[in-house]
Amino acid sequence: MTGAARVTTRGLGRALLARQHLDARTPAGAVDEVAHLVALQSQNPSSAYLALHARVAGFDHADLATAMLGRRVGRLALLRDTVHLVTADDALTLWPLLAPVLRRHVRSGTSSAADLRDVDLDDLASAGREALAGEPLTAAALGARLGPRWPGVDPRSLATGVRGLLPLVQVTPRGVWGRSLVTTWTTAEQWFGRPVAVVGDPEAAAAALVRRYLAAYGPATVADVQAWSGLTRLAGVVEGMRDELVEVLHADGPRGERVLLDLPGAPLPGDVPVPVRLLPDFDDVLLGHADRTRIVTPEVRPALASRNGVPPGTVLLDGVVAGTWRLRRERRGGGSGTRRTPRAVVTLTPLRRWTRAERSAARAEARVLAAFAADDAVEHDAVVAGD
Repeated sequence: MTGAARVTTRGLGRALLARQHLDARTPAGAVDEVAHLVALQSQNPSSAYLALHARVAGFDHADLATAMLGRRVGRLALLRDTVHLVTADDALTLWPLLAPVLRRHVRSGTSSAADLRDVDLDDLASAGREALAGEPLTAAALGARLGPRWPGVDPRSLATGVRGLLPLVQVTPRGVWGRSLVTTWTTAEQWFGRPVAVVGDPEAAAAALVRRYLAAYGPATVADVQAWSGLTRLAGVVEGMRDELVEVLHADGPRGERVLLDLPGAPLPGDVPVPVRLLPDFDDVLLGHADRTRIVTPEVRPALASRNGVPPGTVLLDGVVAGTWRLRRERRGGGSGTRRTPRAVVTLTPLRRWTRAERSAARAEARVLAAFAADDAVEHDAVVAGD
């Protein structure tokens, strides 16, 4: 590797915001932004909309909804065996690269693993593909079709297994803003009308993913790439890329100075002012590194845990998580014959002391978010807990 820059944790955070378009919203279209970010975590269908709202100038719900209905993007299990929103191209090219990880997860990483220990996974994949050939199916319907072939196995476990063995897209209108549908699956090939790519050179495919990761998340270590992608044994892949990468020295890391990897010429903006941003409950920028101190300090990290596994939305102040937010809907009025007005309020909860200027800026951004996230409400407001 050639070239070496020194950067602080704060500088790494600024670089991350710049590459994520969280320092200034990008004029790029929604689909282009999804492609740039590689994948948006999307087990909650609204999360991707809120993530793009924080990054894309003038973003409207219809920008993504139209792309979903037009099958230019889709939602399926990919990185870390978690539902992500990706472009059609990436659904068909990333899935085969990640398929071995997803398959291993079927055996060891799901609540259904014990039920499936005596099931031949190749047979299960074949049966699942056959069951889905005629029409999209819910998990319950898929399990019911598979059950007679494995009478001693819970049908729900069989359906869960197929989800990890085949690239199953959640069909619309699920994921379309303002509409709903119980999770219903079909194969990516059927949904996008094209075959899944054949990975001729897995190392080259992994190297391409590393490049895209660094463009959107770097500088980073091999451990960071692996934590984000769910892939393992990437050290050899990165070693083969040494001539095209540069070193960045993280001067004040939690364990002292360390070497990070980066793309030549990628943004390292330094200690520049950054705006307030509100991120959704699931946002990969908070999950994109093994060492997340560039955006989540150790002091606030415990506050992002939740009993039900769904974290709160987060507030970025001065480039790091400094609070959480929640949206609530309420109706004013309510007496007999009185018209009740739908109202949406974002409540901001600081995780450290906020200055008066920070409180004002956070409320302003939260009102914008309230109007976007609750577009069916008539009134929108934002408050800071404790005020």
